[in-house]
Formats: sequence, structure tokens, C-alpha cells
Amino acid sequence: MLKIVTLFLAFMAVLAMFGRLRLPGTKRGKDLPKPRLCKTCGRYNLRGGPCPHCTEGQG
Repeated sequence: MLKIVTLFLAFMAVLAMFGRLRLPGTKRGKDLPKPRLCKTCGRYNLRGGPCPHCTEGQG
């Protein structure tokens, strides 16, 4: 039982090291555009078009 737990923890440590590995030439998170903000209220407008928060309740 102790051997299985030790092997599992070692395997998880190896996976964590590979997860932190950053390969050259890859851009993580830099490919995403900045989120759009509403000019009136300053809230995030993820869908684009008119702001649903500003136009709520207006006709």
C-alpha cells in the first residue's frame, strides 16, 4: 500500500513539473484579445453590440 501511494505521489510530482514547463515559441494567454468594456457604465461586454446593462429597462 505504501509503495502505491509513493508511486502515485511521484507520478503527480512529474506531472506538475511538466505542467509548469514552458516551451519556447508558445504564447500562453497572449493570443486572447482584451475584453471589451462598455464606455458608459464600464462593465464587461462579452457579446459585443449594445450593452445589456445600460439598455436594460429602456424601451
